[in-house]
Amino acid sequence: MINEADIAQQAGVPIATWRRRDAPAFRRRVPSLFPDSRVLVYDLAQAQAHLAGRPIPALPTREHPDDLLNDEEAAALLDVAAGTVRAYATQGYLPPGTTVYSLRLWARRDIEERRNAPSRQGKGGGRRPGTRNGPLKAHAYEGDPRLCTAAEALETAEDVPRTRLAAALAAQHGGSTRTWERLLAQAHRNSPSQ
Repeated sequence: MINEADIAQQAGVPIATWRRRDAPAFRRRVPSLFPDSRVLVYDLAQAQAHLAGRPIPALPTREHPDDLLNDEEAAALLDVAAGTVRAYATQGYLPPGTTVYSLRLWARRDIEERRNAPSRQGKGGGRRPGTRNGPLKAHAYEGDPRLCTAAEALETAEDVPRTRLAAALAAQHGGSTRTWERLLAQAHRNSPSQ
């Protein structure tokens, strides 16, 4: 790839002169690699052929894993927005990409690898669905010392509504009323009478 400043340098003229005098004819013969981008870059072989007065070689038409794609092209392959592609690179779901003339580009193979990865899994990582790390708990509050407090409160306050009991426990021991409601429910399920 080459930008217009480097093309002007190879032509041996200042960039302002090149843009005024040579750029219009050059742009008609040599298309920008990323036409919708604010940064104009061109194929190096095509630019050098134009400068030498030779016929412009055609760009390869077949896709190749090493093709460099901008965020728009990568987004089209992934069926997401261009901003999502940039976010994926920031979050590690894609490699950071390569910066060429202030354009952030990704290899086609990296984009296709992301596209073909199972959903909810980043670049080669993530926990596989259905697998666990370590043994399962019998319930969410297993081993929680507050469970004993909740069980004792249930035994001593038989006729008190559970919501009122939870509010009293939250005020006395801290935590939210909803957490104490859950602890009381679990203590009730664990009680021998159940």
